Amino acid sequence: MAEPVTPTVRVQTEDFDVSAEVAKLTEGRTDVGAIVTFTGLCRDEGGALSALELEHYPGMAEAEISRIAAEAVQRWPLTGLLAIHRYGLMRPGDNIVLVAAASSHRQAAFEAASFVMDFLKTEAPFWKREHHANGEPGAWVDAKEMDDEARARWSR
Repeated sequence: MAEPVTPTVRVQTEDFDVSAEVAKLTEGRTDVGAIVTFTGLCRDEGGALSALELEHYPGMAEAEISRIAAEAVQRWPLTGLLAIHRYGLMRPGDNIVLVAAASSHRQAAFEAASFVMDFLKTEAPFWKREHHANGEPGAWVDAKEMDDEARARWSR
């Protein structure tokens, strides 16, 4: 029987390097046949935004992402799982979130990464505020119904 996987979860202001994170996730492992990564970036919304500000509930954000990741490693035969979420002020093109799932086979990695993102978007305590390119104060971004619909496909 395979050793249980302990997911790595980080909430940080610092940027991350996707290649370096994947290398750490697979270092010394010969049982990895697939790695699926999702990287979420800050967009400019057609030039309307100069930045996106992300706030979180310290401690609770890490705990909730850890809970979601722990559920993923119970549901799929993973060899590694990583979730990084940044907070602070992000400029268009900046990394915001990284989820990397490693498994012996691709389907488990795809499903686990998708599961983590769907629940992270709807359950982790993060708030987004837009900063407009024209200098006007931005609004806090409401949750999207499509994120709830994506999460609903993972019946528990």
